[in-house]
Formats: sequence, C-alpha cells, structure tokens
Amino acid sequence: MWEKIRVIFTIPELRQKILLTLLFLAIYRVGWQIVLPFVDSHKMTAFFGQAGESGLGQLLQQVAVFSASQLNQATIFGLGIMPYISASIIFQLLGSVYPPLEKLQKEGESGQKKINEYTRYATVFLCIGQSWFYVRGFLVPNHFIYEQFLTPSGAFPFVWQFTAVATMTAGTVFLMWLGEQIDEYGIGNGISLLIMANILSRMPGAGYSDLLQPLLQNGFEIGAARGQVGVETLMILAALFVGVIVGVVFITQGQRRIPTQSAKHVRGRRVYGGTRQYLPLRVNQAGVMPIIFASSLLLFPQVLFSYLARAYPATWTSIHNAFSRGQSWTYNILYIVLIYFFCYFWTAVTFNPKDMADNLKDYGTFIPGYRPGRRTADYLERVMVRITYVGAGFLAVVAIFPTLISSWVGVKYGVASFYGGTSLLIAVSVVFDLVQKIDSHLVMRNYRGLLERY
Repeated sequence: MWEKIRVIFTIPELRQKILLTLLFLAIYRVGWQIVLPFVDSHKMTAFFGQAGESGLGQLLQQVAVFSASQLNQATIFGLGIMPYISASIIFQLLGSVYPPLEKLQKEGESGQKKINEYTRYATVFLCIGQSWFYVRGFLVPNHFIYEQFLTPSGAFPFVWQFTAVATMTAGTVFLMWLGEQIDEYGIGNGISLLIMANILSRMPGAGYSDLLQPLLQNGFEIGAARGQVGVETLMILAALFVGVIVGVVFITQGQRRIPTQSAKHVRGRRVYGGTRQYLPLRVNQAGVMPIIFASSLLLFPQVLFSYLARAYPATWTSIHNAFSRGQSWTYNILYIVLIYFFCYFWTAVTFNPKDMADNLKDYGTFIPGYRPGRRTADYLERVMVRITYVGAGFLAVVAIFPTLISSWVGVKYGVASFYGGTSLLIAVSVVFDLVQKIDSHLVMRNYRGLLERY
C-alpha cells in the first residue's frame, strides 16, 4: 500500500491534482472559521451548546452534516453548500415531471450545462431567502424567541442585515465555485469532498470531548459505570466501528447483475456482436437521500412539539417524548417507515426502466428470456422493487444504529453519529469515488489500482 501511495505522488499530473484539492479544502476550512462582522461568537457558542440536545440543536446538527454548513456560528460559509444541494434536488425532481427539463436532460452534455446554469441561478435566490431568514430569526433582537448575539457596534440593524445576507450569499456561491474548481482541476467530486471534509472535521473534537477526556479523568478504569467511558467502552466502539464500515462498504458496492446478450449482425464478411455481458443494478440505488429526507421530516415536528411542551407541559410533553430521538420506539418506527417510503420514491425518480429497456433495444441488446421493449421494462421494474426492499432495510439499520449505540453503550449521540446514518454513508461513498478517480489515472499509466492486489 505504501508503494502505491509513493507511485501516486510520482505522477506529476496526479500529484498536482491532489495538492490543488488539498489547497481548496484548506481554503474552505479557513473561511469556515471567519465570523460575520459584529457577531459575538462566544454568545452563540454558549447558547447553541445548551441547546445541543434540544430539537433546535438536533435540527442544526442534522443540517450541518449533509450541507457542510455551520448554522450554530454566523460565519461567511454559515449556509454551507445547502442551497446548491437544494436547487440540484429541485431540478432533478422537476426533470421527471416537467417536459422541457426532461428534454434538456436527454440532450446530453449541452442540456446538462443548461440545467447547471439554471441551478446556479436558483442557488443565488435560495441563498438570499435562507440567509435573510437566518439573520432575522437568529441574530436580530426581539425577533422570534432568541437572544441578541450582536455586539454593541452593530447599531444599524438594516445595514448590518443587508451586509450579512450579501456576505453569506457570496460565501455559498464561492463554495459552489470552489466545488466546480475541484471537479475541473482537482480530483474527486468537489461538492461531496466539501461535505466529507465537514464531517471528518467534527470527529476529533467529538472524540476528545466525549471519549478521550472522560477516559483520562477516570484514569483508564475497567468496568466503568453506565454513562462513563472506560477501556472496555473504547474496545466495543472500535469493534463496532470496523464492523459497521465493513457492512456499509459491502452493501454500498453490492450489485444485482442481470445477464444481457447482444444480437449478432454481419458487416461484409465479419460477424459482430453476440457477446454476453451484464447490467449492474445497485442494491442501494437511492444512496443517502432517503435518510436525509426522513430525518429532516421528523425533526420539524420534534422542534414544534418541544416548543409546545415548554408552553403547555401537561398536554404536549408525552407527544414530545414520543418524537424525541432515542427516547421512544415511536420515533424509530416512523424513521424506518419514512426511509422505506423515500427509498422507493427516490428510486422511482432516478431509475426509469422504460428508458433503460429502450436503450438496450436501440443498441441491439436484450435480456435472455424477455422480449425487448415493454416486457424487459416490466422485468427490470420487478427486479428493482425487490432489491430496493433490501437496500431500504440496510439504510434503516444504518440510520437507527447510532441511536442504538447511544442507548446501549451509553455514549453521547455526537460520538454515536459517526457509526451510522448520513455521515458514515456520505464518507464511504465519497472515499470510494475518490479511489476510483485515482485508480483511473493509475490504470491509464499501466499501474495497478489502489484496491488491486499484486
């Protein structure tokens, strides 16, 4: 493995791409720490530290995972890449129901460039709306229910609000541009790398504050009480982490290979075609999107019921507890049901068996035992429904696994969240995509890939 890493940095083009990617990620991390003018970051840190386990704190943590944002700190990159992701999802969904967008999607590279242009414009409008709501809701005194986080120097509310909205919008647009520069001049998917960098940056702090620091205070005790970190807790967490990673990699790379046969055709004196291949269908076709949709949908009633429980504790406390993560089976059951629903929904949006059957027919390829056209499309749809059921079950297990670890082992949810859910799936997917991009450069120069054995 060390020899393969050495080979990577001996290739000038690949070395330049990796160094440029690291430089762009470093720029992102520097801007991630720059606070908006006239904002007291210490007050915000104290407030959101107290609200970490509440519905608001969980909502901000969940959004921060898949958007590379920092909503608990008013920074220039506070919105992260969330508006761009939202705009991309909107146009992807509209592409399946709006004929002009569907036509653009079928035009190939030129149509995709046009859709990307529309996505950028939509991102700017979403940035303005989300940043204005954020500034008015969290930072302006006597608005909503939050305290004032501005320093006395911010005595001109309208001017400061306009400046803050413009700065946060420019920050998100800059991140969008930074991701595109990584796509063009670096290596890997730029937006995904920004999200993964945000996820990995949280691991050292959570590991030190919730695991290492209590262990140092307890003096490496064996058989610590429940809720305390001991040596056996670290051993259990290490074994679980390896097991979960292996399971996620196995299912993420899992495929249902459908055999295909290309028809023979004669050109002159030569016979072409007649080869047997396979059509790979991913077990986890929906990716991480069902977990994102399901968790986001469940957090909004949780935030609402938490406010109602404070105002009317006798009536709403039990309902709030039912929607609290890790405190009730109601939340886990609803979580699993929503994951299954969004798995089938997102698969139906991204996978079109009719188009796939038509493409096979146009290239003279067919599935043995099924006539080209409608029968092939029906067969592909039946297969996808079956494997989606397995993929949704896998996503459900991964999604609730952090809650189970947090309750069984007795560690905080901030540590348990790295054992499943959105963060782990995103990190594994991005790492595999990055390895494939590096392997393509190595194979092009007659080297073995990173995951190939000698």
